[in-house]
Amino acid sequence: MPETAGWQKALDTVADRLIVPGYSRFGYEMRQDWWPADAPPDVLAGETVLVTGANSGLGAATTAGLARLGAFVRMVVRDRERGEAARARIIADTGIPANRLTLDICDISDLAAVREFGLDFRSRCGRLRVLVHNAGVMPPRRRESPQGHELSLATHVLGPHLLTDLLSDTVAAADSGRIIWVSSGGMYAQRLPRDDWEFRDGRYHPGTAYARTKRMQVVLAKQWAERLRARNVAVHAMHPGWADTNGVRDSMPRFHRLTGRLLRTPAQGADTIIWLAGAAEPGHTTGLFWHDRRPRPTHYGLSARDTRTDRARLWAMCQRSITAEAIRAGQ
Repeated sequence: MPETAGWQKALDTVADRLIVPGYSRFGYEMRQDWWPADAPPDVLAGETVLVTGANSGLGAATTAGLARLGAFVRMVVRDRERGEAARARIIADTGIPANRLTLDICDISDLAAVREFGLDFRSRCGRLRVLVHNAGVMPPRRRESPQGHELSLATHVLGPHLLTDLLSDTVAAADSGRIIWVSSGGMYAQRLPRDDWEFRDGRYHPGTAYARTKRMQVVLAKQWAERLRARNVAVHAMHPGWADTNGVRDSMPRFHRLTGRLLRTPAQGADTIIWLAGAAEPGHTTGLFWHDRRPRPTHYGLSARDTRTDRARLWAMCQRSITAEAIRAGQ
C-alpha cells in the first residue's frame, strides 16, 4: 500500500471540503494514486454476498465488482425483467460464470416483502459474508409504501433496518462479515428530524427527503455497528461522490446537465463499496463513514449535528415501524 504523505492528506481533505474537487471524477483520479491497496483477487471466492438495488448504476457496478472477487452475488431487485437484463449484461461484460449471479425479487420499501424475503433467505443460506444496502429512490412527489410510509424513508431506512435485523445472524456466521450502507454526500445538508419523519404535515421536497434519509442511514449504520461489534460484524456507511447513474439523470436532470463532465462512472462510484466488502482494513474497524477508501467526518460544522436523544428517537421510530408490520403479519 503506498504511504500517504502529509501533503497528500492535506490535499485530500481540502478537496473533500470543497466538494466539487472531491466528489467529482477528478477526486477519484487524484486519490487512487495513494489510497489503500485493492482487495485481493478472489478474496470472496465461494462467499455469498447480497446487493439490493442491483439492476443498475451503483448496484450493478457493485455486483460486477464483487463477482470479480469471486463472490456468489444475490441481486435483489424490484422488477424481474430489468433484473434479468442487468444480470445478462453483467455476465457478458465480466465473463463470470452465470451461476455466480442469482436474481431475487423484493421491493425493499415493502416491509412485508422484506420480511418474507429475509426469513426465506436465512432459512436457505446459513452464512452471508456481505450485505450491501444500495436500493434507492427519489420520487418527485410524496408517495407511500404498501404500509403507508413515505417512500424514501421506507426504501432507505425502514426496509434496510428490517433486513439487517433479519439477516444479522447469517452475517455474524461468516468470517469477517460486513454490512455496508450506501449513503450520499447530500446527507451533510440535513440533520435528523425530531418530528414529522414522513412529511405528513410539512411540505414535501424530494431532495430534502432524500438527504434526510441518507443522514438516517449513516446514524443507523453506527448504531448497528455498536450492536453487532461483539459478534465480529463490521458495519460501515459510505458515499460514492457524484456518479453518473440513471437515478441522477432521472431524479436530478438539471444537476446532471450542469455536472455531466464531472461525474464519476458507476464503477468509480462503487469502488469504495467493493473495497469495504473485500479489503482487510475495513474489517478491523466498524461504524465509520467512508468516501474514496478513507473515513470521513459525519458532520461539518455544527448545524447538522444530532444528539444522543435524536439518535435514540430514530432507532425507536424504526423499531415501532417494523414491530407494527410484524403484528400485521401475525409474526
